[in-house]
Amino acid sequence: MLQRIIIMIWAAVGSSSLYAADTVVVKKDPRLDVLSVKQMQANQRSAMMTPNGLYRGYRIQVVSTPRRDDAFRKRSELLSRFPDQKVYVIFQSPNFKVRIGNFLKKEEAEKFKAQLNKIYPQGVYIVEDGVEYTLKEDEDIINQ
Repeated sequence: MLQRIIIMIWAAVGSSSLYAADTVVVKKDPRLDVLSVKQMQANQRSAMMTPNGLYRGYRIQVVSTPRRDDAFRKRSELLSRFPDQKVYVIFQSPNFKVRIGNFLKKEEAEKFKAQLNKIYPQGVYIVEDGVEYTLKEDEDIINQ
């Protein structure tokens, strides 16, 4: 008897759901699309950054020497020849490394390396490094 009642209830519920023509309409605020695009760009931009706040990019290493005086002499020479570029002296024991430039793209670094090769034909390398970069207001470095 109890089984018959359960079966009849189950059949009634099942048959009513077969004939249900209800639909669900979801209305989404269009501002959510704008917000999700902005969040995606922020995530991509943070993926391009190093933990210390610099962007992943390239610099050109001109010299690696154990003598500090030689490194700073090369630094001043590079600053006088290329005043528009920043020059860095990095100490990684036992050598002082002199690097120039802040390039986001390897192609930009290769162009500048070609200029440097005219002056320094040997020992000039492109190295991956954290670079200083400030985004302009409407600049999109992700899709460049």
